[in-house]
Amino acid sequence: MENDFLMRSLMFVPAHNEKLMESSLRRDVDVLLLDIEDSVQPIENKQLARDNIKKYAKEGKFKSKIIFPRVNDRESGHLLQDVYQLTISGINGFMYPKAKKGEDIYFFGKLLETIEYEKKFPKYTFKIIALIETPGAVMNIQDICTACPERLVAVAFGCEDFMTELGGKHDLEYQSIFSARSIIAMGAKANNVIPIDTVHIRVHDLEDLERNLIIGRNLGFEGMLVLNPKEIPLVHKYYSPSEEEITWAIEMLQLSKEAIAMGKGVAVKDNKFIGPPMVKMANNIIKKSELIKKNSI
Repeated sequence: MENDFLMRSLMFVPAHNEKLMESSLRRDVDVLLLDIEDSVQPIENKQLARDNIKKYAKEGKFKSKIIFPRVNDRESGHLLQDVYQLTISGINGFMYPKAKKGEDIYFFGKLLETIEYEKKFPKYTFKIIALIETPGAVMNIQDICTACPERLVAVAFGCEDFMTELGGKHDLEYQSIFSARSIIAMGAKANNVIPIDTVHIRVHDLEDLERNLIIGRNLGFEGMLVLNPKEIPLVHKYYSPSEEEITWAIEMLQLSKEAIAMGKGVAVKDNKFIGPPMVKMANNIIKKSELIKKNSI
């Protein structure tokens, strides 16, 4: 599946709180994760959250945002109402929490297919972001990423539940979650799925956020879950190609084009070979840059 969603920043917003909903629409965030799950308590507020999302969609307030409500999991007793009420125009898909194995995503995809058929939406209208929150889910990342390839656009890491179930402890260098992040990023990229890094729990420490973003970017993540709007500028900085990277990519593609025209398999720049991996990287940079421009119009 061609994946053309821009997902540098994905911000959680409790959907029962209209003040926060209104504020979120003014933020320069790529994806709004309108929460109906953990942050919506007591249970009676879940219907209020659904009603707010339906109202905002009907009023056209989501037209400039990518919208993925975070629904409740299949064992909660709330999933059917979440999905049936919110498979509406203005919603791009859903974040499915506590995905443990591929079977969960397959089940959720089939539920969406049934509702699409009944409501006369084209098949695969609604996409899925799977939230990886347990050690078992990390180990099953390949299974999860291949369970519903027509719908699954991204997987996101939820480190807090992961660490609780693991019985581990956070450390200042993030070594305790390094392996999990690496596995998730590799599993996603192996299957053309966007890997989204975990939230930054020290929300007021922007220096620590920057250190964390460097780690995530180096591991291959393409975006980050966001809790506080003040994090968005730094997140976008690190998950957008820099001017230097764009210039480099343009030069690589031009040199490769010239080498091909001269019947050469590779080009040489500063005594370095410019082969297929560098050309692919350059193409990815240009594609990301164009996607950002498209979404900023």
